Amino acid sequence: MGGDFGPQVTVPASLACLRKNPDLNLIMVGDEAVLGNLLSQALVEFKGRISIQHASQVVEMDEAPQKALKNKKDSSMRVAINLVQEGKADACVSAGNTGALMATARFVLKMIPGIERPAIISTLPSTFGHTHMLDLGANVDSSAEHLYQFAVMGEEVVKAVEKIERPRIGLLNIGEEDMKGNEQVKAAAKLLENSGLNYIGYVEGNSINAGSVKVDLIVADGFVGNVALKSIEGAAKMIGGKLKDSFSQNWLTKLAGLIAYPVLKRFKDSIDPRLYNGASFIGLRGLVIKSHGGADALAFETAIHLAEVEVAQGVIRKISEKLELALTQKVDE
Repeated sequence: MGGDFGPQVTVPASLACLRKNPDLNLIMVGDEAVLGNLLSQALVEFKGRISIQHASQVVEMDEAPQKALKNKKDSSMRVAINLVQEGKADACVSAGNTGALMATARFVLKMIPGIERPAIISTLPSTFGHTHMLDLGANVDSSAEHLYQFAVMGEEVVKAVEKIERPRIGLLNIGEEDMKGNEQVKAAAKLLENSGLNYIGYVEGNSINAGSVKVDLIVADGFVGNVALKSIEGAAKMIGGKLKDSFSQNWLTKLAGLIAYPVLKRFKDSIDPRLYNGASFIGLRGLVIKSHGGADALAFETAIHLAEVEVAQGVIRKISEKLELALTQKVDE
């Protein structure tokens, strides 16, 4: 029910995923009357593979997280996360209020011992193929210790997904020189330097997509990371729009566009934010995927597919087990 468009996007995206993956089963959580009307044919077509779980409330996109946690105990968001906690679902995918999703997931699913806050990690396109980045908005004010924990969790994600033994980790800053950055970032850098991680130092914003050195994981405060993410998405949309306008000027430019279409299609797909939609909350005992609130059907379909992949690979379980063991041993010492 969440996001800017609710069931008008989540329902068609879900049906598209069901058609592509015969092993997928979905529980659609929300207003039963609304969902039942939209899914009347699908309930017959995908009998046994799709069901509706009624939830009488909806968390608004601008609603305060603590208010939603306290007063919206029967929201679609809360019910969906409860299903994960109860083992009735392997993952929750939501395009709803990020703050409320984080607060609810943390309250219901609980944190891995030793981790203070969950973080959002996702994959972004780069000249080297792609890079992983966190935090992308779960926390708006993170301490140096939190940034260190993000790096530890992020490393395990990259190792599991990319099969890289020692991922190259960079700390996002306003410059690569040691004297630059605020006290929070400088303190985090000291923790990372002594962490045993493959920390390569500060990286600037251009390293996210087009740096001269390959970075497998970029660590940032959630406020900074989310601004960077939205800036990248906006730039991609602007470039796409400008190209479309340029090739639509007259019949000659339209002909040139037709000839160049295969190249333009590959370029568009490589930077299309919709194809990178979906980010994982890590540090929790269950799998929660956050979709962009403004996602269209294709973008939300990408988020569901991410959940499929992570469930199939057991990524969160493996990360949780490794982190729980490592951090518990550290506490004991």
